[in-house]
Amino acid sequence: MTDTAPITGSHWGVFRVGIGADGAPVVLPNPKDPDPSPLAGSFLDAARDMGTRTLRPMVRKGWLEGGPKGTGAGRGAEPFVALPWDEMLDLVAAEVDRVRTEHGNESIYAGSYGWASAGRLHFAQGTLKRFLGLAGGFTNSVGNYSFGAASVLVPHIVGNGQSVQGPLTSWSSIVEHTTLLVSFGGVPLKNTQINHGGLPEHDDRGWQDRIVEAGVKVVCISPLRDDVAGLHGAEWIAPRPNTDTALMLGIAHTLIAEGLHDTAFLARYCTGFDIFRAYVTGEADGVTKDAAWAAAITQVDAEIIRALARRMAEARTLITACWSIQRADHGEQPYWMAITLAAMLGQIGLPGGGYGFGYGAVGGVGTPRARAVTPRLPVGPNPVRNFIPVARIADMLLDPGGSCEYDGKRVEYPDVRLVWWAGGNPFHHHQDINRLLEGWRRVDTVIVNDPWWTPCARHADIVLPSTTTLERDDIGAATVPAMLFAMQKCMDPPGEARNDLDIFAALSDRMGFGAAYTEGRDESGWLRHLYDVARQQNAEAGVEMPDFDAFWEAGTFEFPRPENPVVLFDSFRADPIAAPLKTPSGKIEIFSETIAGFGYDDCPGHPAWLEPAEWLGGAKATTWPLHLVSNQPRTRLHGQLDSGPVSRDSKISGREPVWMHPDDAAARGLVAGDVVRLFNDRGACLAGLVPTGDIRPGVVMLATGAWYDPLEPGAKDTLDIHGNPNMLTLDKGTSRLSQAPISQTALVEVEKWSGPLPDITVFRQPEHA
Repeated sequence: MTDTAPITGSHWGVFRVGIGADGAPVVLPNPKDPDPSPLAGSFLDAARDMGTRTLRPMVRKGWLEGGPKGTGAGRGAEPFVALPWDEMLDLVAAEVDRVRTEHGNESIYAGSYGWASAGRLHFAQGTLKRFLGLAGGFTNSVGNYSFGAASVLVPHIVGNGQSVQGPLTSWSSIVEHTTLLVSFGGVPLKNTQINHGGLPEHDDRGWQDRIVEAGVKVVCISPLRDDVAGLHGAEWIAPRPNTDTALMLGIAHTLIAEGLHDTAFLARYCTGFDIFRAYVTGEADGVTKDAAWAAAITQVDAEIIRALARRMAEARTLITACWSIQRADHGEQPYWMAITLAAMLGQIGLPGGGYGFGYGAVGGVGTPRARAVTPRLPVGPNPVRNFIPVARIADMLLDPGGSCEYDGKRVEYPDVRLVWWAGGNPFHHHQDINRLLEGWRRVDTVIVNDPWWTPCARHADIVLPSTTTLERDDIGAATVPAMLFAMQKCMDPPGEARNDLDIFAALSDRMGFGAAYTEGRDESGWLRHLYDVARQQNAEAGVEMPDFDAFWEAGTFEFPRPENPVVLFDSFRADPIAAPLKTPSGKIEIFSETIAGFGYDDCPGHPAWLEPAEWLGGAKATTWPLHLVSNQPRTRLHGQLDSGPVSRDSKISGREPVWMHPDDAAARGLVAGDVVRLFNDRGACLAGLVPTGDIRPGVVMLATGAWYDPLEPGAKDTLDIHGNPNMLTLDKGTSRLSQAPISQTALVEVEKWSGPLPDITVFRQPEHA
């Protein structure tokens, strides 16, 4: 990198922004990054695309003229009116005060879920919630759309969430010790371009190459061969989607029937195996969960299942599962079952053995992490105690006063009147967009802070134009390797865009708590303060950091890297008495009395096969014969950068590509490049066809993140013309335990689009009055 160019970073990496030969800004990758992501350049281009940037404070015409009550039907359809900043801030402050006075602070939902920035000061969610907390509080959300089921389940079973979020057993341990890697859902390289705090060094491709070179045998169990593209020569087993639990039960039965399970490990380190064994053998319910039973559900040959069980028992085996398999109906079960299967093999806590969730979900999960204290804007307390599981937003909006069960508790839905989103886009990540829109139209007011005219901004009443990372100073904090990096302003904000921090500081002044919000600091003051706090705390832990000015000039500070690889649960295995798990028994809970005590029929006290609401073996498949997989895109991060050149260049006739097996395409008279309509009883969207043998017959794949672009804005149940899979997905919780999203449980049909091809409009400025 050119040392004189400003350094910055994003979820895609650390880089500098220089000036190219044509005088335009260019991304200069980190020279220490062995595999930099091309999406960093797409980020720069998207930030400079004035066709999609929010440039002035805007208010929906119908809301401005008719007031906040009863005008929600116009969201997404009516033109916007520009207002001066002072007038807009007065309007927003008055609306917040009206809502909290008339309806209480529980009626404000701070729905700021998103990956807006890798920065630790200008973190959109933090700036919003700091403001609303000082304003009296807000209804919050818990959990996430990435691994929501696992985040609730796994701590019940093994005491914490490290085996989901990392650090997992290190790549180096896998290379040196693993003989067989059995991966449910694969280890997709495309996802490793990103990490939530930024990724200075993309090392996953190199580690996957070393796994292959070391001769580790890899079995990928997924409807998509592409999920293991980086592990060349991997075996591919393609069961019906959502049947991983049944497949694992068939493996477990073979281990039990042939005496291949480790009874000593199960006795010393686990609890509840006898109850689970009675379920597997059929003693408990009369149904033997053997390989033949599993074959009928999964459509994987019974002998393949038996052979895999034997191979797993005779080798040092690592079981992995991607986050996506728990984003399905009863998504807790495959994770619980994978832990149980690893326990039956008796290799948990051994180098290269056991299990791990999330390899390939984001970058760096197989890399050891240094212990480091990093800066972060303090959010402060929230006086409102109420919350919802994050994926139950539409339920909350549609059923005020209703409730749901969640992890042994009953959660009541408030009567939300004000929704405020900053740095996120629920029209990307929430299921069943038509249902979301129905609830979205019910509230009095929707406010959105965003740099871009995303679908969320287009469906707001008030849009506050915010800056991107490139247009402000900040501090980034990567975890792999652990590093602080300066995020130096690279360009001026376009139009009238402001930092979220400054927007909320101005609103705080109007509402009487400006001093409490800013604590007397501007952007520079906050950066120095947050850095100095982290510097002092790290010094107490024996890590000396330079002063702020030296750090800012150098651009980076890296914490000492760990010397030893991670082996999950090695201390527990070495001495389960001295290092017990944080579970009620201190052991791995194959049967959980806690979960059983909740009395949930959709999540019993041990792992079990529970038929999904929709799957290829169910009755609905006669009407909707294709299973939709909506995985992470390779051309953007979720919905971020869909307006960037990398994503837009990947489209087919302007639509998101959809993969389909050639046999399924031929049966419908479809050929490559056709624009097709995907549909079910929840909605429909258009996409561009890609026939490929790298997908299981009966399955189609449409990546997430295409910006919702309705054919008739504001109309009920209208067609999305761009290819957003959440037109089709099911808005239901995994179970009463975690209430997590089930985007991977959806059946559809596909047909050729025969009408005129509508123009894509979502990458243009909305209508301005």
